[in-house]
Amino acid sequence: MGHSLLLAHSFIKTTGLILCDLSTGTEVVQYLYNAPFALVSHGVEEDPIFNYGNVKAQELWEMSWNEFVKMPSRSSAGILEQKDRDALLREAKEKGYVGQYFGVRISKSGKIFEIQDTVLWTLYDENNVYKGQAAFIPRWRFL
Repeated sequence: MGHSLLLAHSFIKTTGLILCDLSTGTEVVQYLYNAPFALVSHGVEEDPIFNYGNVKAQELWEMSWNEFVKMPSRSSAGILEQKDRDALLREAKEKGYVGQYFGVRISKSGKIFEIQDTVLWTLYDENNVYKGQAAFIPRWRFL
């Protein structure tokens, strides 16, 4: 299963919510990558690295794909927000997902923005193997 399909299938399985129509794989990949919401995920490394960031996420964080997928996910938040972010990740891992999260993030150039109504969920593949965590960010505002 490709990563976009993993994101879409695990979202519905974990949250009961639907990111997109899952009827065709190619359309899912294109839709999620160009979606009007930000969608990100990180892997299972000890210090997780982003492994996906759609166009909207790249715009928010002011990074290219190549820059984004090399960034430790902890770098997406400022130093003051790390404790809150870490607690959120733990809670999502324990419960499967956390919804309606609001948090402050920082772009490459230092722009501060608040992500709103975010859903963070834990990724498991079709064999129930842990693959990381992802976030659906439907709204944000620059501070």
